[in-house]
Amino acid sequence: MQYNFDEIIERRGTNCFKWDALKAFFGHDDVTPMWVADMDFRSPDFVLEAIRKRCEHEVLGYTMPSNGYWQAVTAWLQKHYNIQTTKENLHFIPGIVAGISYALLCLTQPGDKVLVTTPVYPPFLNLPKDSGRALVCSPLKIVMSDSRHSRFEIDFDDFERKAKDCKVFIMSNPHNPAGTVWGAEVLRRVAEICERHNVIVISDEIHADLTLPGHRHVSYSTVSDKGITFMAPSKTFNIAGLGSSVCYIADETLKKRFFGWLDALGVAGGNIFAFTAAEAAFSQGEEWLNQMLHYLNENVQTLEQFLKERMPKVKAVLPEASYLAWLDFSGYGLTHEQLKDTLLSDAKVALNDGITFGGDAYQCCFRINLGCPKSMLLDALERMATAIR
Repeated sequence: MQYNFDEIIERRGTNCFKWDALKAFFGHDDVTPMWVADMDFRSPDFVLEAIRKRCEHEVLGYTMPSNGYWQAVTAWLQKHYNIQTTKENLHFIPGIVAGISYALLCLTQPGDKVLVTTPVYPPFLNLPKDSGRALVCSPLKIVMSDSRHSRFEIDFDDFERKAKDCKVFIMSNPHNPAGTVWGAEVLRRVAEICERHNVIVISDEIHADLTLPGHRHVSYSTVSDKGITFMAPSKTFNIAGLGSSVCYIADETLKKRFFGWLDALGVAGGNIFAFTAAEAAFSQGEEWLNQMLHYLNENVQTLEQFLKERMPKVKAVLPEASYLAWLDFSGYGLTHEQLKDTLLSDAKVALNDGITFGGDAYQCCFRINLGCPKSMLLDALERMATAIR
């Protein structure tokens, strides 16, 4: 079956955060949203059909994950990431942000230090601070991977110096905001440092399935069993609204501690449609995902070519995984506030503010979401180029 990712789907008026929260967050509702990390593609037909079929039964009572759900999850993890597991090492989680929050509450005490690498997904910065933990940031470096492309890399001297005093490292793998893929060598070095200093690694791998052609995701759990790995079908199959994620832990001591905490507090139960959708996605989603990744890769190439021709002063870190890119507009000589106003008021495009990913060091930077029909992307880029000029 050939899927149509060029289709424009009207999402306004559906309580869609990406579109219907624009006025509240940006003060404008007449802009194109290229911010919230979900896609403007139709959710897969096989997922929607599974939900419709479940609704044919007219009782929506308490439910539990079926054997089919666990079989679909374990088969997906084994095939795609060489994670050999049974359901005993897995736990359902209603969302990865919630899962990270639970892990911090379970594994650390107020005042303990939590390490992150910046720029990074804003909840990684907010969760430690909001729970009374001390946030420690290790800034990433931007390096040229070849003559045309740049990527984020870990400054391991700084990373180890700061890791010594930390209880937990929250890792974005692949990295958000720019989709950098951490290879096996990098992950092994992270593991060696963290294990030497007794730092527990929490690996958020929500974008793993979105690794683009030519790259390969390596799960942290395959280089070390001393960590917690979170994955989900939510970004992959555009079903984030269903709150369906999974946690994998190999280490028996850590597993008993965290899974026992979750079960004792009753905070990680699922709902009927989370289980139904995830099972359908993981058991039937290969072809849809392959086609979608091909389309996303074309969007990345479209952005790269457009920047080269129309906005050459923008320095970009393009994704190796995910539909998120990092754009640095500092070459245009405008202040951060001037850029924000130009992009929002003149270009009518809503992007994620780079400062929210790690502070003032990321002024003049913005994250853009490429998970949309190509015509929508080109229209937004055209308006950005015209406004910035």
